[in-house]
Amino acid sequence: MKRCFGANLCLVLVVAALPLVSCSHVAWSQDSTVLAKKIDSLAGSIEDKVIGWRRDFHRNPELSNREFRTSAKVAEHLESLGIDIRTKIAHTGVVGVLKGGKPGGVVALRADMDALPVTEDTGLPFASKVTSEYNGREVGVMHACGHDMHTAVLMGVAELLAGMRADIPGTVVFLFQPAEEGAPSGERGGAGLMIEEGALSDPVPQAVMGLHVSNDFEVGSVGYRPEGAMASQDVLNIYVSGEQTHGAYPWRGVDPVVVSAQIVLGLQSIVSRQLDLTDAPAVVTVGSIHGGVRSNIIPSEVTMVGTIRALDPAMREDIHARIERTAVNIAESAGAKARVKINRGVPVTYNDPELTERMLPTIQRVTGGKAELAAVHTGAEDFACYAEKVPSLFVYLGTLPVGKSSMDMAPGHSPQFMIDEGAAVYGVRLMASLAVDYLMGE
Repeated sequence: MKRCFGANLCLVLVVAALPLVSCSHVAWSQDSTVLAKKIDSLAGSIEDKVIGWRRDFHRNPELSNREFRTSAKVAEHLESLGIDIRTKIAHTGVVGVLKGGKPGGVVALRADMDALPVTEDTGLPFASKVTSEYNGREVGVMHACGHDMHTAVLMGVAELLAGMRADIPGTVVFLFQPAEEGAPSGERGGAGLMIEEGALSDPVPQAVMGLHVSNDFEVGSVGYRPEGAMASQDVLNIYVSGEQTHGAYPWRGVDPVVVSAQIVLGLQSIVSRQLDLTDAPAVVTVGSIHGGVRSNIIPSEVTMVGTIRALDPAMREDIHARIERTAVNIAESAGAKARVKINRGVPVTYNDPELTERMLPTIQRVTGGKAELAAVHTGAEDFACYAEKVPSLFVYLGTLPVGKSSMDMAPGHSPQFMIDEGAAVYGVRLMASLAVDYLMGE
């Protein structure tokens, strides 16, 4: 180190290059190692219990905003552990608050509980045979997206952390959320309503973390991605109005069917020709077209429904504007009219970069170095609503059987969707370790 006095006199000090380690850092490292070993041991001891819960939920799935049995079991379990709970948040949600034995910060862990209107075709001994009503139709019900595992894992984490609460420096909030897949028509639900009804208040977490099962990663590994990880999701409605006429004399009217076909093609040029996809991927998909009742009658109106996905918030807004302009101008060019309505869904699932970097050593430790950088997903997750309010981290729990290819496995939302239950213990270790390590570093 060189320090100067006046214009000409300098004092030169030589300091030995010794590592600077504070006593508090040494204590934190030792405590962290002890707690990590304790978490691993306790997770192994409750593995069978977690798998049992998962199979029970899988056999008895419930649709969004109808998770009555599931939430009752969650609430009963948390109460048995001495965890303070609030129920009926966003209809069927459960919030648990575990206060550690030492002062510290607050971290929240989230699991979703709802199943899908899918008729199971896996052949599993605990396969669902449940049917229910969804938007006025009788449907099969299945955990075809892994929420049964998410719920069981977080119940296991609650039991594990409750058993070592004296060692926890701070508070852990457990968010058991309904309706991640979307509320039924005419209803509200999910993460947004959980937040409105106080899930992130009393206490207010400094961070929220969650996971999703993934057959893109082998059991024992975890996928992560800083910043935009999953896409925003918006519902697109386009109403094209023409002039009804006889199908044999199309020139006597304005054909909204042909106009709609042109609009569908025009929408595809937005992503492929108008956006810089080196910035972020995007998708505009029309999934449903309805118009007319008879082969020889040109109808007066056609309705289209689709989905919009984006990984960048600014690009999301740009796509909305381009869809409006494309549909309206194409329709006007043919003498028709187009009305565009976009129902905004969940935002981009954004992983806070600093939080991701901070928790990466924990992920590496739990997986034995099998933390993998995940590709961006154009699927959507309403965990994104928490990430808009609080620094958040959402990761992928590997559930692909070792030696299998992800192409061998049915995708989520499929009647054949299956996962390797060996991932359960890793999920418990991961979520418990993320919570404890975060609080230890506060």
